[in-house]
Amino acid sequence: MTKTQIEQLLKQFKKGKITEDEILEAMTSPRAEELKFATVDHHRELRQGFPEVILCEGKTPAQVGEIARRIVAHGSVLLATRASTSHYVSVRRHVRKARYNAIARTITANLRKAGPTGRGTILVVTAGTSDIPVAEEAIVTATVMRNRVDKLYDVGVAGIHRILSKTDKLRKASVIIVVAGMEGALASVVGGLVDVPVIAVPTSTGYGASFKGVSALLGMLNSCAAGVTVVNIDNGFGAAFAASLINRKTEGG
Repeated sequence: MTKTQIEQLLKQFKKGKITEDEILEAMTSPRAEELKFATVDHHRELRQGFPEVILCEGKTPAQVGEIARRIVAHGSVLLATRASTSHYVSVRRHVRKARYNAIARTITANLRKAGPTGRGTILVVTAGTSDIPVAEEAIVTATVMRNRVDKLYDVGVAGIHRILSKTDKLRKASVIIVVAGMEGALASVVGGLVDVPVIAVPTSTGYGASFKGVSALLGMLNSCAAGVTVVNIDNGFGAAFAASLINRKTEGG
């Protein structure tokens, strides 16, 4: 249930068209729509502040298209991650105004027209250019969740002067997402420069001994910088969702 739907219920109640019990039933009963291959959680926005997000990976284009249709028909914002062009084509059959970001591999639609609700700016930083696809997933997610978002790309520790020259931008952010592969050292450097939460995202970028992101993951988990937390490998979405929740509750930027 969206805030708009709640407002409509309250207006109906004021006009005497529905009872108090009917409002309570509408707001507290589980709102799940069962399909043959999925159970769409329409109640999630009321519980968590944002609708269910579709992870396209592992789903057929037809499945993603049908889930997207149900989400948009319910009046909710659509965000789908790890989407291929085939997924997008299927969604467009049902949601004509859907948009595809090929770098982030995201599909979006039915976005809110109101301005940002976050209190500060979420800054997304990458160690290298190869980390940009994961960073773009984070940027799309944070933007759809109505945050002000800024970015700083290719400032890894191989040229430490690059990040040190951007300390003013770092310190203006209310939450920082650091996306890095290889050894993942950039998260520790940033964490040592700022007094705001740093969410580290290890990426699968790197040569053989990086073990597809495991080295960066372990390096970030073992960071000596206070205030650094870590999400899973390549999980730009998870980092941005957490950053958005933090940004609702912190002063900044």
